[in-house]
Parts: sequence; C-alpha cells; structure tokens
Amino acid sequence: MSSEFYRALEPKRLFRDISKKAAKNKRRTVIIVVSIIVVLYLLFDNKGIISRVQLEMQKAEMVEKVKADSLEMKMLQSQIKALESDKQTIEKVAREKHGMAKKGETIYREKKQE
Repeated sequence: MSSEFYRALEPKRLFRDISKKAAKNKRRTVIIVVSIIVVLYLLFDNKGIISRVQLEMQKAEMVEKVKADSLEMKMLQSQIKALESDKQTIEKVAREKHGMAKKGETIYREKKQE
C-alpha cells in the first residue's frame, strides 16, 4: 500500500478545539461556567452540602453521648436512693470503699500484682 491513500494525522489539540467550540456557542459556555461555579459553591460553602453532612454526623455523636449520659445519670440516681434508704447497700459500700468492719471481724487486704 502506498502512502497516497493515507493522510497525515495531526496531533489533536484539545484546548484549541474546545476554545473554538466555546467561541462559536458563547451562551452555552457561559451557562456551563456559571453552573460549575454554582455547584462548587453549593458543595464547599460554609452552608454547603459537605458542611451539612459533617454537622449531621456531629449531631448524631452528640445524641449518642446524651443517651449514654442519661443512662449513667439514672444509674447513679438509683444508687443514691439505695444509699439513702437501704442499710445493706450502705454497709456494703462502707466495707468495700472505706474498709470498715463489724466488731470481731478481721479485714484482710490483698496486694495488687502489677
């Protein structure tokens, strides 16, 4: 085959082709540029979608913390009630935390191994 049937291929110049098309259709180019700017603004602004998602995640974490703290508070309130009224609970706490004993009892303490 001879080379007369093939034409020489020029390297594609993408930027030049795009600029020519943009110059031909200015209205479409302006619409595309403005839409890109609006999308970027909606995504990355302080009140944008990404910030919103981060705030929602923080809110979920805070709700979980509040639930855990409310459960702990209920447990502590029940312990307070028990310490105010139940003699066995008072005795148990006095023996465990303060090392108190009844008359005639001997207290043995174990050394903690580290």
